[in-house]
Amino acid sequence: MIDVLTIEREYGSGAVTVAQKVAERLGWDLWDQALTDEIARHLECDRGQVQLREEVRDPLYYRLFKSFLRGSYEGSLTTPNMKLADADGIRQASEQIIRRVADKGKAVIMGRGSAYYLHERTCTLHVFVYAPFEEKVRRLQSEGKSQADAIHLAETVDQERTAFIKKHFGIDWPSRQYFHLMINSTMGEDAVVETIVSSLGGFAKGTPFLPNCFAKER
Repeated sequence: MIDVLTIEREYGSGAVTVAQKVAERLGWDLWDQALTDEIARHLECDRGQVQLREEVRDPLYYRLFKSFLRGSYEGSLTTPNMKLADADGIRQASEQIIRRVADKGKAVIMGRGSAYYLHERTCTLHVFVYAPFEEKVRRLQSEGKSQADAIHLAETVDQERTAFIKKHFGIDWPSRQYFHLMINSTMGEDAVVETIVSSLGGFAKGTPFLPNCFAKER
């Protein structure tokens, strides 16, 4: 039976709310902001280090990682106090924590490379949520962003995620072959939630969509 769901998304697609609702429906733990906090704790937060760098352009991999970790609060950095760490340390910490969360099961994991770290794990469903550019801008504006900021974020955040994935995984984001389900959120958040939950139920009944998972159970 599938016990882990990863949700990757385009920035501004509304996937954060979808993940929250899916976790509530399933009664599973949501690893979004909590995952960012755990990664930051593992890497040791240090506000002073960031303050010293506020007027200096961050090294590329650090800027990419900060963008990659944008989580439950769309449009804001959820790791403002993260101490500068080397790229390998960041990658290793992320992978270790995500794998540990997956081992416990009953988890909805929001982004952070989880679909790529767990792509060979059985009993895991990987979902990608996307939306047209105009819809993402509209959604970001509805959350309080100015039109200029919304357009800038919609244009740049996913570009930075693409660069991070390419740098650390050597693949082109989002790489469709890593996802079992790709959904356009313009169908409505509730419809997206229902589609994901229904899909999980279908797989649980034995749909041979994830053969390794069910082969292991048999």
